Amino acid sequence: MVWDVDPEIFRIGSFALRYYSLMFVIGFFTMGHYVGKRFTAEGKNPEDVSSLTTYIIVGMLLGSRLGHCLFYEPGYYFSRPIEILYIWQGGLASHGGYAGVLIAVYLFLKKHPTHTFLRLMDCIAGPCLFVGGLIRLGNLFNSEIYGKPTDLPWAVTFLKIDTIPRHPAMIYEAIGYFTIAFILAYLYKKKKDIWRDGQVLAVAIILSFTFRFLIEFTKDEQSVLLNEPLINMGQWLSVAFVVFGIILTFMLPKRTHLA
Repeated sequence: MVWDVDPEIFRIGSFALRYYSLMFVIGFFTMGHYVGKRFTAEGKNPEDVSSLTTYIIVGMLLGSRLGHCLFYEPGYYFSRPIEILYIWQGGLASHGGYAGVLIAVYLFLKKHPTHTFLRLMDCIAGPCLFVGGLIRLGNLFNSEIYGKPTDLPWAVTFLKIDTIPRHPAMIYEAIGYFTIAFILAYLYKKKKDIWRDGQVLAVAIILSFTFRFLIEFTKDEQSVLLNEPLINMGQWLSVAFVVFGIILTFMLPKRTHLA
């Protein structure tokens, strides 16, 4: 398969609407709709969804950007710190985005104490992974986050990069994240009043970063911090998150009452 799609949907003067941006909008709109329905069903104020979504967007963008700058191109950005702010030029790391969402939800709860951290993270874990899948589709339209050369029958040649057939790693990730997102949504619906608060979050972390660890074998190294490693930077970060998810599972407080 040959891929040579224009990343811009249309352009008017200096303004251009890109598929990547559209994926963000669709993702967060979908998240807001889903979380709003959950809040209504659980007797929470659905008007909190708008504020929560804003916190998550900001936290995800800042975390993703800082994660990319610190772990993938630190030398470049430390010598050009102003360019850390140039998010529109690309360069977002999903590991940093995950951490940014955790911090954003914590800050959101400072002004909305009627929610609890672990229960809220359980609720948004699925939609966050769904957004992640849409972002990977945005990477596809940008011809980025592609994989290593391969001769597999489903290899894709990204003409904006070169003429070498490669693993469509971003498609692998999108499919994986969508699948995990639906699993998490199902678990939250069926288990939220049975499992301990935070258990869905722990499952989300373990599943998503185990999957990410495996997918990284199809990718070229993107970090300048490691040179010809057995496992790359994305995998080291994924291992750290999986360990965190396992530890979280054993540290969750026992349920003392039904929510």
